[in-house]
Amino acid sequence: MPSPVVEVDDERLRAAGVRVLLKRDDLIHPDVPGNKWRKLKYNIATARELGFEVLLTFGGAYSNHVRATAAVGQYCGFSTIGVIRGEEHLPLNPSLQYAVSRGMRLTYLDRTTYRIKNSDAVADALHREFGDFYLIPEGGSNADAVRGCAELPAELDSSFDVLFCAVGTGGTLAGVAAGARRDQLVIGVPVLKGGDFLEAEIAELQRQVYGARRGSWRLECDYHFGGYAKRSRELDEFIDDFEARHGLRLDWVYEAKMMYALFDQVARDAFPRGTTIVALISGSGDVPVSDC
Repeated sequence: MPSPVVEVDDERLRAAGVRVLLKRDDLIHPDVPGNKWRKLKYNIATARELGFEVLLTFGGAYSNHVRATAAVGQYCGFSTIGVIRGEEHLPLNPSLQYAVSRGMRLTYLDRTTYRIKNSDAVADALHREFGDFYLIPEGGSNADAVRGCAELPAELDSSFDVLFCAVGTGGTLAGVAAGARRDQLVIGVPVLKGGDFLEAEIAELQRQVYGARRGSWRLECDYHFGGYAKRSRELDEFIDDFEARHGLRLDWVYEAKMMYALFDQVARDAFPRGTTIVALISGSGDVPVSDC
């Protein structure tokens, strides 16, 4: 920390008169990259301050948040529990095997119950089974996560005009937009189909921390390529082309969709010449379509 910033040298950007900088948060830590650490750091501090010894969180069978929580737990001296959506499948996939190797205990909720994971009934059942624990929500997005992500803009040259980030649960955008200046636009690219609902959830996260919506931000919801963990030949061709041009293989679940949106918006002349854009690369990692 802070993670490095590198400029993208691309003739399409030069022709449009736009600079694009990559904020390489994927290089923060091999086990807890990008927004995972920014979201977890204050959650860990709160859990320790309150005297908890166990962290419990939720995720799908290929959740990188679950992996990161398991790693942070081991590094910081917490026991960890991962509540996984769906039925147990053996042998464990590499993501869950990694979590177990870091000391995480796994338990499973059928998909119907998982949909109400935030209910008192589910929380009570988990407490009866596991005792006391500090709960970190799916994706890690809560008030502490917003505080952590709000620190990112201070690591950047203040002259940037626009920041792009992929959006899953919304915590990263909520924090980054709050930490940016009012004249700096943050554009979130939801990776879920029908991601418009995230507008209200992001605003609510900001209200929990700051008492009101904060910063200048908007969502671009037309770049989901069919929905979460969905992809198309067009997206795959973009990923291959970007790697050939710039030597970076984009994660297809999150960052590839965000970067596709960025280049498409540039091609549509959405930004005036002289604009400097930062693209947040968090290194979220692949999630198989079967986990959709």
